[in-house]
Amino acid sequence: MFETKSTTVPITQQMVKEAYRKVKSNQGSAGVDKESLEMYQADLSNNLYVLWNRLSSGSYFPKPVREVLIPKANGSRRTLGIPTVSDRIAQQVIKSYLEPRLETEFHDNSYGYRPLKSAHQAVEHVRENVRQYAWVIDMDIKSFFDEVNHELLIKALDCHVPENWVKIYITRWLEISSQNKDGKLTTKEGKGTPQGGVISPLLSNLYLHYALDKLLTKHYPNVAFVRYADDVVVHCSNEQEANELLNAIRQRLQECKLRLNEEKTKIVYCQDYRRKERKDYRKKFDFLGFTFKPVSVASKNGGLFLGYNCSISQNSQTRINTKWKDLKLRRQSTITIQDIATKINPQMIGIIRYYGKYKVWSLQKLIRQFHFHLAKWVLNKYKGLKGSYNKAYKWLAEIKESYPTMFYHWTLFKTI
Repeated sequence: MFETKSTTVPITQQMVKEAYRKVKSNQGSAGVDKESLEMYQADLSNNLYVLWNRLSSGSYFPKPVREVLIPKANGSRRTLGIPTVSDRIAQQVIKSYLEPRLETEFHDNSYGYRPLKSAHQAVEHVRENVRQYAWVIDMDIKSFFDEVNHELLIKALDCHVPENWVKIYITRWLEISSQNKDGKLTTKEGKGTPQGGVISPLLSNLYLHYALDKLLTKHYPNVAFVRYADDVVVHCSNEQEANELLNAIRQRLQECKLRLNEEKTKIVYCQDYRRKERKDYRKKFDFLGFTFKPVSVASKNGGLFLGYNCSISQNSQTRINTKWKDLKLRRQSTITIQDIATKINPQMIGIIRYYGKYKVWSLQKLIRQFHFHLAKWVLNKYKGLKGSYNKAYKWLAEIKESYPTMFYHWTLFKTI
């Protein structure tokens, strides 16, 4: 696709070292060569020199990505492509080189995997928008990372990246094969960018910048939207506008070799006390692990009114609870409750800080589920309680009274 030139590529050893530090901070598992970060570090100086030499001479070629299947909330699985440590560093070099340039082009309403932007900022923006706009297009792009068209992506890069050597390396990453657990290689056929690659989020943001963001800003300036990677919410003022815009989005995505997941894409009516009842439309949608829906809100005078806000979604609760089940605490009678706290507290801090940002009390059901797993552990460890859940919960309450900070969530929730 591009001419290979004999001139050296302007990649310095310092750029490679800085890329390594970023990859190291993000950790990650081994690729197809089974080389972990720890193994790579055993001969770090030489490994980085070899990588720099190949990158700067144009002779760098990536290895296949390791295919990993990750369960989704709906029972299906999504595929991650895990590059080798060396390839992650190489991708980070190019990402750091390109990102400042592309960041000046991206829309402010795009939040996913961008510097100084977060999922909470995206959620907060949606919270603000649903107060102003009564209608939402809850979009789901079907298999986005698998459908990204290579030719169109390079066309988008051409608008901002004159350097052929950059596009050569990106093309090599796009076209690289994936290897499953049985060793079978699958070759890309002009589409797809591996979820799991360091540079994939930047490339996906560029693709959707042209496929969607520019459509909305140029032709529909009166609507609002929030995008986190391929997770998109569009806010409209009325029903007609929502239906017309959904059709326009559907057509635009088809032009860009993408398609909506029609089963998951829907128009939602954000009913609150100011808006009339509409039984012909759904009234809730999920975004970044939260469910937005009508909720009863206490007013200053002590009464209640119907608001529209978010709390942790049922899918998120199910996913977290499944992970707790998988720990099989009830079978670990040799460990102490302090051992459990040491293991669980980092998880619980992350869960509460993310999902409890707006309403900590909305996590009470989830916390009760954890205490149920903990009570099972108590009954298995202390046979003298004779299988009585009441006694197990009483035992936990006594521990909490004596050691109120043992579990992070005990400092926020009064009851067991």
